[in-house]
Amino acid sequence: MAAGAFGAHGLSGKLKDDSSLSAEDRSRRLDWFETGARYHMYHALAVVLVGLVATRHPSIWLTVAGNCFVLGILIFSGCLYAMALGAPKFLGAIVPIGGTSFIAGWVGLAIAAFRAD
Repeated sequence: MAAGAFGAHGLSGKLKDDSSLSAEDRSRRLDWFETGARYHMYHALAVVLVGLVATRHPSIWLTVAGNCFVLGILIFSGCLYAMALGAPKFLGAIVPIGGTSFIAGWVGLAIAAFRAD
């Protein structure tokens, strides 16, 4: 929630004060930040879900799922946050690795659910 609040208030003000950015660049950066924050929130909730399920039904697949979700947050959301704050745009090429990690986490969670006894 703190990342979302920063994006809505702090980042927006920071970008408005930067006269070197066009309106399109400002909008794109805010979109990147909002997307990063949204996926961060969804997958943080997924990590909590995995942790809760793992307390009752420990599984290597739950461990894999949780690790993939955390890695996805770091790569996907982290690169989007960095680009929104002015990091080089080549990080956009790394973002899909984080998305793939999210997908692997959901697959791991599904396998754990189907293998639960």
